[in-house]
Amino acid sequence: MNGKELRPLAPGATVGIMGGGQLGRMIALSAAELGYRAATFCEGPDDPAAQVCHHAVVAAYDDQLALEQFTSLVDVVTFEFENIPAGTASWLSAKSVVRPNPEILAIAQDRILEKTFLNDAGIETAPWAELSEDHGTEAALKKIGKNGLFKTARFGYDGKGQAAVHGKAELDAAWRAVGTTRAVAEGFVDFECEISVIVARGADGEISCFEVVENQHARHILDTTIAPARINAEIADAAIAIAKKIATSLSLVGLIAVEMFVTKDGRVLVNEIAPRPHNSGHWTIDACVTSQFEQLVRAVCGLPLGAPRRHSNAVMRNLIGEDVDRWPQIAADPENKLHIYGKGETRPGRKMGHVTRLFPLSAEWEFGTIDAAKLAMS
Repeated sequence: MNGKELRPLAPGATVGIMGGGQLGRMIALSAAELGYRAATFCEGPDDPAAQVCHHAVVAAYDDQLALEQFTSLVDVVTFEFENIPAGTASWLSAKSVVRPNPEILAIAQDRILEKTFLNDAGIETAPWAELSEDHGTEAALKKIGKNGLFKTARFGYDGKGQAAVHGKAELDAAWRAVGTTRAVAEGFVDFECEISVIVARGADGEISCFEVVENQHARHILDTTIAPARINAEIADAAIAIAKKIATSLSLVGLIAVEMFVTKDGRVLVNEIAPRPHNSGHWTIDACVTSQFEQLVRAVCGLPLGAPRRHSNAVMRNLIGEDVDRWPQIAADPENKLHIYGKGETRPGRKMGHVTRLFPLSAEWEFGTIDAAKLAMS
């Protein structure tokens, strides 16, 4: 890393954001609070990020002329989602400072590379096997057990590109449902809960973690995040140590979210990594000294990292599809912190916004509290 890359960017510089979704929107808003401008490279002129950025370059992600224009506008480039073409990420890194680097993006884009990296780093995952024309489904089932999931190696998220398998009779149907020539088979995990950790690493190697949170899913989409997670200190420490090890092993400059399972016998298994802000970190906007979005901006701009300290307990709930139509009722409760993403079209399964409910640190953190919070946000 050269001296130019280590020099902090002064206010007035422009942060380039590849992607125009809600994460890009919230990155841009945090950049503005620190005095930076923001430019987004996106596919639609009214994308959520385009609505709040100083510049929006609207083009396909492999449009080189548009990419040239984009790099002329920005001082550093980051990503709001990981499915940017690898060739584009490499091209950008030759023209501008890109954080995190494209090699990290390539690992996160591909479940086979991701799981191989984790296991090579000594980090435990659920049992898995590669699926392709050369790696058959029956052999995979022997490795993961008789029940599991087939997942496309690339581009699947929120339950897309997945198919459940329960025994040999379902192998062919599951393989067809995934609809790809390259995938992974994952064994089912008998888990107690799902958790995640968001960790930031600065250009100087400083590492800072947000607290471990508990995630509850509905229809393969994150529904509710509970901060802090209702786990013991030993498990929380193990999860934090794993997240720090991943950030260090990748030489990360930026932010990475690590999704994990806690098994019923107390083991912590990594499920996925995402080198960007994450849905399970939205609670940090309202409940922490520094949000995940400000932390990302600080990291990629070469500033010292902010304090991730939680000043409140929190429950964050996603507004999926038509849930967003309840915004008047949600906004009417002064205890609710409502965030709407500015998406023009409401579709089933689409994340349209989120709402966070804060509680004192001294609050009893039990199921009754969580249920009451969900009810208040409904």
